[in-house]
Amino acid sequence: MQITPNMEIDTQLNGTNLDITLKATGTLTHKDYEVMVPMLEQAVQAIKVIPNTKVNMLIDATEFTGWEAQAAWDDFKFGMVYKDIFLKIAIVGTKQWQEYLVKMGNWFMDGEVKFFYDLDEATTWIK
Repeated sequence: MQITPNMEIDTQLNGTNLDITLKATGTLTHKDYEVMVPMLEQAVQAIKVIPNTKVNMLIDATEFTGWEAQAAWDDFKFGMVYKDIFLKIAIVGTKQWQEYLVKMGNWFMDGEVKFFYDLDEATTWIK
């Protein structure tokens, strides 16, 4: 579902896990996060009633070019608040700087975070 001009998101319950697929394009803005974060928070709150539920997230960043400063901060804050709910995060991109950011972000997350250049490989790994 297209939620902003720069973001598509899909959520699906998969057994006891929540699978989130997100596609980011262009430069993400604070307004993008004002729409996305409440949607994700609502989905996360809904699954907290199921014991041991975790989230797998697949992010397609192949058309992503970066963040506005406030949006980068929004992204960091969301990650810190919800870092313990993720089982796996697969990020697909085309740039080496994206791969470096994923490696740094992995330090802060409880689950596994991995960068891919190939969407099919990421999809296979996340399942």
